[in-house]
Amino acid sequence: MTDLEFLDRAEQLLLAVEQGCDRINDATDADLDSQRSGGMVSISFANGSQIIINLQKPLHEVWLAAQSGGYHYRFDGQHWMDTKGDGEFFAALSRDASAQSGQALRFTA
Repeated sequence: MTDLEFLDRAEQLLLAVEQGCDRINDATDADLDSQRSGGMVSISFANGSQIIINLQKPLHEVWLAAQSGGYHYRFDGQHWMDTKGDGEFFAALSRDASAQSGQALRFTA
């Protein structure tokens, strides 16, 4: 993957996260606050916890930091997959956001 391809795919991912927060706020009372700063999106929850998603351009990775830990994802041609084999990005984001918000939340690509 070239740097330009990575940036295009990664931008799509960050946009999907932002749109997911908006959709969840419209459909639930989760009250997510998403903030974008360059290649980083932070999601704040009503309980004060956060999830941080940021781009690691030199590595062509997307990193996710949540209360459950830190995770690295690479695009495999179809999905952003954990570099240690622990699953797909949006499934992990949904799991961690649900845990931190106290209600079932679903993010999609």
